[in-house]
Amino acid sequence: MHAREALSGKWGLAVGATLVYFLIFAVASAIPFSSLFISGPMALGMAIFSLAFSRKGAPNFEQIFEGFKRFGTTLVSSLLVMLYTLLWTLLLIIPGIIASFSYALTFYIIADDNSIKPTEAIRKSKQMMMGHKWELFCLGFRFIGWIILGCLTFGIGFLWIMPYMHVSLAKFYDEVKGATVTQ
Repeated sequence: MHAREALSGKWGLAVGATLVYFLIFAVASAIPFSSLFISGPMALGMAIFSLAFSRKGAPNFEQIFEGFKRFGTTLVSSLLVMLYTLLWTLLLIIPGIIASFSYALTFYIIADDNSIKPTEAIRKSKQMMMGHKWELFCLGFRFIGWIILGCLTFGIGFLWIMPYMHVSLAKFYDEVKGATVTQ
């Protein structure tokens, strides 16, 4: 509910940015290995964009590209998160899923701290997620109906669903960050 309030009156901007985000990944998927190089910067850009909505700031379209200003950090972060998740998944699927929850806040942490190193951001995400993985699972579970609806609309619905999911995750990050600071 809080995410929808944050998006209220700004859905056009959110949908437009999501459309561009999808188009960039569609083009990148046609070029071998290029998505490896853009996934980190785009993830940071969407984190910055979503946090601007979440914190009632001034979101703007250009924010989705801000991750490219910190290309090295985002590239290494993205590759490490993928590698660590893959290694945990090799053990069994469940540890891989749990690991992906542990690393879920990495790009939000990078968005908040310009000087943080990739390994520090991943470590901090793991720390912040201790005791909050179930909450994130439940948050994701709430979107299953929306995801089915997005599929039934041949993907068009995802232009609205994805911003809602991203801003919800940004709100979750701010809540967990506040809980971590007070502990």
